Amino acid sequence: MRTTFSIEEIAELKKNPCVFDCTAKSVYYTLEFKQRALELYAQGVEIKEIWRRSGFDISKWKNEYFRGTLRDWRQAVEKHGGNGLTHRGGTPHDRGPAHTEKDRIKRLELQVKYLEAENDFLAQLRAKRAESNSGRTKNTNSSES
Repeated sequence: MRTTFSIEEIAELKKNPCVFDCTAKSVYYTLEFKQRALELYAQGVEIKEIWRRSGFDISKWKNEYFRGTLRDWRQAVEKHGGNGLTHRGGTPHDRGPAHTEKDRIKRLELQVKYLEAENDFLAQLRAKRAESNSGRTKNTNSSES
């Protein structure tokens, strides 16, 4: 389970000069902090101590957060060089193959079929309601003389 920050915690995190931006579920660190954290780690500084020295209250995160974050940053540098740290966080999601015009047409045709079936169902439902309502007599206040 991820750490979720309160509005107050977000405001506090945004005051830290090592934080570029912050949301309820993500902290986006400055490039300088990422580089410095990797340098300190390479020098043998304990992972949590890196965050402590930078003014963070480490009790806000789970223990594995720090190790995983540094691992991700190291992998980004290995894969993309110095530019790897400039990408804005998170695990990229597979959006699937790019949709072709043919796929789009097929999806729209299926949507039309679905909507037609839905309309037919609603028409049948209205007919049944009208039929059951027609058997009832309305109570009118007509007086016969």
